[in-house]
Amino acid sequence: MLHDVSPEKMPLRHLGQTRLLASRWQLGVKRILDVGISAMSLVILTPLLLAIGAVIKITSPGPVLYQWVVIGKGGKRFTGYKLRTMVVNADGLKKDLWQYNERNGPTFKLKNDPRVTPVGRVLRKFSLDELPQLWSVLKGDMSLVGPRPVGPAEWEHFEEWQRRKLSVTPGMICLWHVRGKPKEFKEWIKLDLEYIDNWSLWLDIKLLFGAAWYVLSGSNY
Repeated sequence: MLHDVSPEKMPLRHLGQTRLLASRWQLGVKRILDVGISAMSLVILTPLLLAIGAVIKITSPGPVLYQWVVIGKGGKRFTGYKLRTMVVNADGLKKDLWQYNERNGPTFKLKNDPRVTPVGRVLRKFSLDELPQLWSVLKGDMSLVGPRPVGPAEWEHFEEWQRRKLSVTPGMICLWHVRGKPKEFKEWIKLDLEYIDNWSLWLDIKLLFGAAWYVLSGSNY
Protein backbone atom coordinates (compact mmCIF):
# COMPACT_ATOMS: atom_id res chain seq x y z
CA MET A 1 0.00 0.00 0.00
CA LEU A 2 1.13 3.55 -0.69
CA HIS A 3 -1.02 5.49 1.74
CA ASP A 4 1.99 7.44 3.00
CA VAL A 5 3.62 8.19 -0.35
CA SER A 6 2.43 10.72 -2.90
CA PRO A 7 3.40 10.11 -6.54
CA GLU A 8 4.85 13.62 -6.94
CA LYS A 9 7.39 13.01 -4.15
CA MET A 10 8.31 9.56 -5.38
CA PRO A 11 11.61 9.47 -7.34
CA LEU A 12 11.10 8.39 -10.93
CA ARG A 13 13.11 5.21 -10.36
CA HIS A 14 10.42 4.07 -7.91
CA LEU A 15 7.78 4.25 -10.62
CA GLY A 16 9.28 1.17 -12.23
CA GLN A 17 11.12 0.68 -15.53
CA THR A 18 9.29 0.46 -18.83
CA ARG A 19 10.33 -1.78 -21.72
CA LEU A 20 9.22 0.94 -24.10
CA LEU A 21 12.04 0.84 -26.69
CA ALA A 22 10.67 3.50 -29.03
CA SER A 23 12.94 5.84 -30.94
CA ARG A 24 12.51 9.56 -30.54
CA TRP A 25 10.98 9.93 -33.98
CA GLN A 26 8.25 7.41 -33.12
CA LEU A 27 7.37 9.27 -29.94
CA GLY A 28 7.52 12.50 -31.91
CA VAL A 29 5.06 11.14 -34.46
CA LYS A 30 2.78 10.01 -31.63
CA ARG A 31 2.74 13.55 -30.23
CA ILE A 32 2.14 15.06 -33.67
CA LEU A 33 -0.84 12.74 -34.14
CA ASP A 34 -2.14 13.66 -30.68
CA VAL A 35 -1.98 17.39 -31.41
CA GLY A 36 -3.30 17.15 -34.95
CA ILE A 37 -6.21 14.82 -34.26
CA SER A 38 -7.26 16.47 -30.98
CA ALA A 39 -7.14 19.98 -32.44
CA MET A 40 -9.09 18.98 -35.54
CA SER A 41 -11.59 17.01 -33.47
CA LEU A 42 -12.21 19.91 -31.09
CA VAL A 43 -12.92 22.24 -34.01
CA ILE A 44 -15.23 19.79 -35.76
CA LEU A 45 -17.01 18.74 -32.56
CA THR A 46 -17.53 22.24 -31.13
CA PRO A 47 -21.19 22.48 -32.31
CA LEU A 48 -21.91 19.04 -30.81
CA LEU A 49 -20.21 19.93 -27.53
CA LEU A 50 -22.17 23.18 -27.30
CA ALA A 51 -25.42 21.35 -28.00
CA ILE A 52 -24.69 18.66 -25.40
CA GLY A 53 -23.68 21.33 -22.90
CA ALA A 54 -26.99 23.12 -23.42
CA VAL A 55 -28.96 19.89 -22.89
CA ILE A 56 -27.03 19.13 -19.70
CA LYS A 57 -27.67 22.63 -18.37
CA ILE A 58 -31.37 22.54 -19.19
CA THR A 59 -32.08 19.07 -17.83
CA SER A 60 -29.93 19.01 -14.69
CA PRO A 61 -28.82 21.76 -12.26
CA GLY A 62 -25.08 22.20 -11.96
CA PRO A 63 -22.04 22.80 -14.18
CA VAL A 64 -21.68 21.36 -17.66
CA LEU A 65 -18.19 20.00 -17.01
CA TYR A 66 -17.06 17.63 -14.29
CA GLN A 67 -13.50 18.25 -13.08
CA TRP A 68 -11.37 15.90 -11.04
CA VAL A 69 -7.74 15.46 -10.04
CA VAL A 70 -5.80 13.00 -12.20
CA ILE A 71 -2.34 11.52 -11.67
CA GLY A 72 -0.46 11.32 -14.93
CA LYS A 73 3.00 10.43 -16.19
CA GLY A 74 5.67 10.42 -13.52
CA GLY A 75 3.15 11.34 -10.81
CA LYS A 76 2.26 14.72 -12.33
CA ARG A 77 -1.17 15.84 -11.18
CA PHE A 78 -3.50 17.64 -13.55
CA THR A 79 -7.16 18.52 -13.82
CA GLY A 80 -9.22 16.16 -15.95
CA TYR A 81 -12.44 17.13 -17.68
CA LYS A 82 -15.59 15.26 -18.68
CA LEU A 83 -19.11 16.30 -19.56
CA ARG A 84 -21.12 15.95 -16.36
CA THR A 85 -23.27 12.83 -16.38
CA MET A 86 -24.24 12.69 -12.70
CA VAL A 87 -26.04 14.80 -10.12
CA VAL A 88 -23.91 17.54 -8.57
CA ASN A 89 -23.39 15.74 -5.23
CA ALA A 90 -22.40 12.43 -6.87
CA ASP A 91 -19.02 12.16 -5.15
CA GLY A 92 -20.61 12.57 -1.74
CA LEU A 93 -23.16 9.85 -2.48
CA LYS A 94 -20.58 7.29 -3.59
CA LYS A 95 -19.80 6.05 -0.08
CA ASP A 96 -23.43 5.03 0.38
CA LEU A 97 -23.37 3.01 -2.85
CA TRP A 98 -19.98 1.35 -2.42
CA GLN A 99 -21.52 -1.87 -1.11
CA TYR A 100 -23.09 -2.36 -4.56
CA ASN A 101 -19.82 -1.87 -6.45
CA GLU A 102 -19.56 -4.21 -9.46
CA ARG A 103 -15.78 -3.88 -9.68
CA ASN A 104 -13.21 -5.56 -7.47
CA GLY A 105 -10.60 -3.19 -6.09
CA PRO A 106 -10.50 0.60 -5.58
CA THR A 107 -12.42 1.47 -8.76
CA PHE A 108 -16.18 1.99 -8.54
CA LYS A 109 -18.66 0.90 -11.22
CA LEU A 110 -22.40 0.40 -10.95
CA LYS A 111 -24.32 -0.28 -14.17
CA ASN A 112 -27.58 1.20 -12.91
CA ASP A 113 -25.97 3.94 -10.85
CA PRO A 114 -28.80 6.13 -9.47
CA ARG A 115 -26.51 9.17 -9.54
CA VAL A 116 -26.41 9.18 -13.35
CA THR A 117 -28.87 11.52 -15.04
CA PRO A 118 -31.04 10.37 -18.00
CA VAL A 119 -28.95 12.47 -20.38
CA GLY A 120 -25.82 11.16 -18.70
CA ARG A 121 -26.77 7.57 -19.50
CA VAL A 122 -26.88 8.37 -23.21
CA LEU A 123 -23.57 10.25 -23.05
CA ARG A 124 -21.90 7.37 -21.24
CA LYS A 125 -23.28 4.71 -23.57
CA PHE A 126 -21.55 6.35 -26.53
CA SER A 127 -18.58 7.71 -24.52
CA LEU A 128 -19.55 11.28 -25.45
CA ASP A 129 -18.82 12.43 -21.91
CA GLU A 130 -15.13 11.80 -22.59
CA LEU A 131 -14.85 14.28 -25.47
CA PRO A 132 -13.53 17.18 -23.30
CA GLN A 133 -10.45 15.02 -22.63
CA LEU A 134 -9.36 16.03 -26.14
CA TRP A 135 -8.35 19.31 -24.50
CA SER A 136 -6.08 17.42 -22.11
CA VAL A 137 -4.57 15.61 -25.12
CA LEU A 138 -3.93 18.92 -26.89
CA LYS A 139 -2.21 20.31 -23.77
CA GLY A 140 -0.04 17.21 -23.44
CA ASP A 141 -1.43 15.97 -20.12
CA MET A 142 -2.92 12.99 -21.96
CA SER A 143 -2.49 11.11 -25.22
CA LEU A 144 -5.15 9.72 -27.55
CA VAL A 145 -3.96 6.21 -26.70
CA GLY A 146 -2.41 5.03 -23.46
CA PRO A 147 -3.23 3.64 -20.01
CA ARG A 148 -6.33 5.20 -18.50
CA PRO A 149 -5.63 8.05 -16.01
CA VAL A 150 -5.22 7.22 -12.34
CA GLY A 151 -7.20 8.89 -9.58
CA PRO A 152 -5.66 9.62 -6.16
CA ALA A 153 -7.91 7.03 -4.47
CA GLU A 154 -6.73 4.35 -6.91
CA TRP A 155 -3.08 5.35 -6.49
CA GLU A 156 -3.26 4.69 -2.75
CA HIS A 157 -3.94 1.02 -3.50
CA PHE A 158 -1.16 0.52 -6.06
CA GLU A 159 1.30 -2.27 -5.36
CA GLU A 160 4.97 -2.05 -6.29
CA TRP A 161 4.57 -3.78 -9.66
CA GLN A 162 1.60 -1.60 -10.62
CA ARG A 163 3.45 1.73 -10.33
CA ARG A 164 4.93 1.32 -13.81
CA LYS A 165 1.54 2.40 -15.16
CA LEU A 166 2.70 5.97 -14.49
CA SER A 167 5.80 5.61 -16.67
CA VAL A 168 3.91 6.80 -19.78
CA THR A 169 1.35 9.48 -20.60
CA PRO A 170 -2.22 8.37 -19.83
CA GLY A 171 -4.65 8.09 -22.72
CA MET A 172 -8.30 8.38 -23.70
CA ILE A 173 -8.20 4.97 -25.38
CA CYS A 174 -6.68 1.81 -23.96
CA LEU A 175 -6.62 -1.94 -24.50
CA TRP A 176 -9.91 -2.58 -22.74
CA HIS A 177 -11.70 -0.71 -25.53
CA VAL A 178 -10.99 -3.76 -27.70
CA ARG A 179 -10.64 -6.46 -25.02
CA GLY A 180 -13.50 -5.50 -22.70
CA LYS A 181 -13.38 -3.99 -19.21
CA PRO A 182 -11.94 -6.35 -16.59
CA LYS A 183 -13.79 -6.62 -13.30
CA GLU A 184 -10.57 -7.20 -11.39
CA PHE A 185 -8.51 -4.07 -10.71
CA LYS A 186 -5.27 -6.03 -11.11
CA GLU A 187 -6.36 -7.28 -14.54
CA TRP A 188 -7.03 -3.69 -15.56
CA ILE A 189 -3.47 -2.75 -14.57
CA LYS A 190 -2.08 -5.79 -16.41
CA LEU A 191 -3.71 -4.59 -19.64
CA ASP A 192 -2.11 -1.17 -19.17
CA LEU A 193 1.31 -2.74 -18.61
CA GLU A 194 0.80 -4.97 -21.64
CA TYR A 195 0.22 -1.84 -23.71
CA ILE A 196 3.38 -0.23 -22.32
CA ASP A 197 5.52 -3.30 -22.99
CA ASN A 198 4.24 -3.76 -26.55
CA TRP A 199 3.82 -0.15 -27.61
CA SER A 200 4.20 0.82 -31.24
CA LEU A 201 2.62 3.37 -33.55
CA TRP A 202 0.86 0.50 -35.30
CA LEU A 203 -0.67 -0.62 -31.98
CA ASP A 204 -1.95 2.92 -31.39
CA ILE A 205 -3.52 3.01 -34.84
CA LYS A 206 -5.24 -0.34 -34.31
CA LEU A 207 -6.60 0.80 -30.95
CA LEU A 208 -7.88 4.04 -32.47
CA PHE A 209 -9.89 2.11 -35.05
CA GLY A 210 -11.02 -0.38 -32.43
CA ALA A 211 -12.20 2.43 -30.16
CA ALA A 212 -14.13 4.00 -33.05
CA TRP A 213 -16.21 0.82 -33.35
CA TYR A 214 -16.57 0.67 -29.56
CA VAL A 215 -18.04 4.18 -29.50
CA LEU A 216 -20.30 3.84 -32.54
CA SER A 217 -21.72 0.54 -31.29
CA GLY A 218 -22.62 2.08 -27.92
CA SER A 219 -20.67 -0.63 -26.09
CA ASN A 220 -19.85 1.48 -23.03
CA TYR A 221 -21.85 1.03 -19.85
